[in-house]
Amino acid sequence: MSIFKLERRQKSKRNKIVNLIASSLVLMQTFMVGSSAFAQQNKTQQFSYSDLLRSIETGEVQRIVIDPTTNIASVYLKNGDQKSPERVDLFNQNPELIAKIREKGIDFVVESGSASSTQVINTIQVAILFMLIVGLFLLIKRSASSAAGAMNFGKSRARFQMESATGIEFKDVAGIEEAKEELQEVVTFLKSPDKFTAIGARIPRGVLLIGPPGTGKTLLAKAIAGEAQVPFFSISGSEFVEMFVGVGASRVRDLFRKAKENAPCLIFIDEIDAVGRQRGSGIGGGNDEREQTLNQLLTEMDGFEGNTGIIVIAATNRPDVLDSALLRPGRFDRQVMVDYPDLEGRLAILEVHAANKKIDPEVSLKTISQRTPGFSGADLANLLNEAAILTARRRKEAITMEEIDLAIDRVIAGMEGTPLVDSKSKRLIAYHEIGHAIVGTLTKGHDPVEKVTLVPRGQAKGLTWFTPEEDQGLVSKTQLFARVTGLLGGRAAEDVIFGNDEVTTGAGNDIEKVTYLTRQMVTKFGMSDLGLFALEENDQPVFLGNDPMSRSEYSQEIAAKIDSQIRFMVTQCYENAKAIIRENRPLIDSLVDLLIEKETIDGDAFRKIVNDYQEAKKPVLVK
Repeated sequence: MSIFKLERRQKSKRNKIVNLIASSLVLMQTFMVGSSAFAQQNKTQQFSYSDLLRSIETGEVQRIVIDPTTNIASVYLKNGDQKSPERVDLFNQNPELIAKIREKGIDFVVESGSASSTQVINTIQVAILFMLIVGLFLLIKRSASSAAGAMNFGKSRARFQMESATGIEFKDVAGIEEAKEELQEVVTFLKSPDKFTAIGARIPRGVLLIGPPGTGKTLLAKAIAGEAQVPFFSISGSEFVEMFVGVGASRVRDLFRKAKENAPCLIFIDEIDAVGRQRGSGIGGGNDEREQTLNQLLTEMDGFEGNTGIIVIAATNRPDVLDSALLRPGRFDRQVMVDYPDLEGRLAILEVHAANKKIDPEVSLKTISQRTPGFSGADLANLLNEAAILTARRRKEAITMEEIDLAIDRVIAGMEGTPLVDSKSKRLIAYHEIGHAIVGTLTKGHDPVEKVTLVPRGQAKGLTWFTPEEDQGLVSKTQLFARVTGLLGGRAAEDVIFGNDEVTTGAGNDIEKVTYLTRQMVTKFGMSDLGLFALEENDQPVFLGNDPMSRSEYSQEIAAKIDSQIRFMVTQCYENAKAIIRENRPLIDSLVDLLIEKETIDGDAFRKIVNDYQEAKKPVLVK
């Protein structure tokens, strides 16, 4: 539906309203006149002219008032109600009546009394007419504003801040130092462009912030605006797209027109993947409105007209779906990766978010950063907030390490459930979790155990945490085999302790992870007897203009060999896990009893028990 059709509908609706009000006014006037005539007719039927003459003869009449304009006489009877006289219709000439009135000496008055009632009726009619005219004016004004709103679809909805008072600067952003250094140059471009243009350097047109959700992309854009102190336009990519084709493109034009009037300035487009997806993709050829909006954005960023002094900053966590024309030099000249923070970055983020919270002096933020690998900045902020909520619920004055530990468990695994009662099921779960912990601890290259617990969280009835000692960028073959063996430790414990017929479904998630890891090792990492071949590519997003699905780059014979290699590797790791369980059965039994009693064993206490057992098993050399 076009805007012109919408405007014609508004006009038709307005004309119908006018006709309805006019018809209502005519009907109301007719009703008032008819009602007045009907009331007068009822009154005249109560006392007739002959009754009046008879009453005069008998001396019942006290006073008569004649209205010559209406030829109606108001007769006041001696025994009647003086406030409501009887009304009598008279003839045009009434000589007999006048003679009898004078003969009997009755008080007689001639006055025009209908003028006041007529004035009242006229006043009411004028008031009603005035109210109808005002209502009609308001309806017409509302219809006009609706039509104007329809014509304003193409106006930009970007929020504009002249002084960029975001309240956020680079000092408020921690954990992403590399990205801050890249963006510091953008601030310098905006503050002192002459320093770069003097030697022929060109101001970058756009900066694309790429990274997972929660890593601080929007926060960085606010910090750039706060540092540069230039006009700042912020808008989401979804606000460009409407149901009417061409509206998004009009909003893009309007946005850049306003930006040119306030240059130098910043334009921040959050979630640009909503409007910047690859053109022509999807079933049916894509979305016309979104593609027209993208075409206009491409033209405004680097088309026939220059955008001197305008820097576009966009953020997305889906760079794989963006159109290639959007990523070329001259549009988004720089692509800044905003990744998960490392150990030092997490510590800096925790220090920023802990500044406004009451934290016990014994709490070590470095320990928290070591226990939270893979956490984003938003996750760390949520972690301290959950700890603060737990502290307030327990009515403590400061956040302690106990609340932070519980908050970490809640963020990772979910809400705490009802503790299990001492039963066969609880003992089986205890053996399963101790199996993970003991196999992981005694396997070379595995991450150290952090905690073993029987407290249910989320869908898990028990949990075993492993925390790496340092952030790992690359993972060795030994470490991958150790992870697979540790994942199979729970099923191995069930198999050895209770027998193969008594194994449970508790290892379902572990087996999924094992299958994924070993398949990656065979088909992508070249860590099998098949050789150094990349047999599978990364899965491509469906319907994005690329291949609709990932294709296998090997024959059926190679597929059978891949399955054979995966089965061999998993079986080898499973046998290693069962061997560790058999060799340490007494230790496992004692750890299970301790876990059932305490429900949670800390990693340091667990390792101490294992080390003491290993030392006791060593043979004593006698000289």
